[in-house]
Amino acid sequence: MSVSQRLFNFSSGPAVLPEPVLLEAQRDLFMLPGVGMSVLEISHRSKTFDRILQEAEADLRSVAGISDDYAVLFLQGGASLQFSMLPMNLLTQGRSADYVLTGVWSQKAIAEARRVGEVRVAGTTEGERFTRVPRQQELDLDASAAYVHLTTNNTIYGTQWPAMPDVGDVPLAVDASSDLLGAPTDFSRFGVVYGGAQKNLGPSGVTLVVIRRDLLARSASTLHTMLNYAVQAENRSLYNTPNTFGIYILGLVLRWFKAEGGLAAIGERNGHKAAAVYAEIDRTGFYRGHAAADSRSRHNITFRLRDESLEDAFVQESTAAGLDGLTGHRSVGGLRASIYNAFPEAGVAALVQFMREFERTRG
Repeated sequence: MSVSQRLFNFSSGPAVLPEPVLLEAQRDLFMLPGVGMSVLEISHRSKTFDRILQEAEADLRSVAGISDDYAVLFLQGGASLQFSMLPMNLLTQGRSADYVLTGVWSQKAIAEARRVGEVRVAGTTEGERFTRVPRQQELDLDASAAYVHLTTNNTIYGTQWPAMPDVGDVPLAVDASSDLLGAPTDFSRFGVVYGGAQKNLGPSGVTLVVIRRDLLARSASTLHTMLNYAVQAENRSLYNTPNTFGIYILGLVLRWFKAEGGLAAIGERNGHKAAAVYAEIDRTGFYRGHAAADSRSRHNITFRLRDESLEDAFVQESTAAGLDGLTGHRSVGGLRASIYNAFPEAGVAALVQFMREFERTRG
């Protein structure tokens, strides 16, 4: 295989970006049209970057249907920093927060929240090796909780909430890093949505936070300035120098969303891509999925071979065939195909063809 070929990138993140976005960024890397400087060189206080920032926010609101009742923040530190910022801002004194435990990332979120205040585990499937997400009737929710937190899609285990649970009047805060804008979403259901951009929205280094404006009143003035949602909202994510290049790329990705027909079209395509791989997993029993059928992720497809001793060969041969990043997470092993918004349908077809041929020769 020539090194000049683009591989099909099944990595869980940083992940594949749309080719038109990469080509436009390649052009602007040296000099933005009409500006005379690289996009990497412009000041975050310049009119040029202010326009980039405003257009990115406007396109995000348009594509995702986010109303003015919500502030949009472009921060740094990844979802891992949000594990701390969320409780620091919203877990007010004398209250507890409900967390739903569905995997490693929610475990990490719980650990950070417990540094701040009281946390209740309101539901978990840990006893089932996180092969599914809890059902509504399995949740033990506190009606007086400061908020309910869950991870919408679990990259390591390949599970995803098929629909958001009913949490009553308590604000629902979600880590949506790995399925953010993967399908039409009713943002009015949420108090806070956060996630790293590096899977569906752009490069690593940008963290999107969408927070209902009334919740900003909970951010205490005694908080460290950079960790204060209210300060970040008041300063339009410009209190310090933001990730200017990352926001620029995110803006290009949002324009690509619009050119592709919006979230309805993208969500439908994501469903078709995932269905094709799951159909192959289920076809004969040579492969077996990790996640329960009613909790399967559209974006992170985890599976094993019936004969697990063949998995190393599967990875080596698929990599040689131009299918990169199919190794499962080290904590669970096996195989994982991460298929985000920009992942091409041709790559899914190539994976299915490879799986069939591997079964034919090894089954």
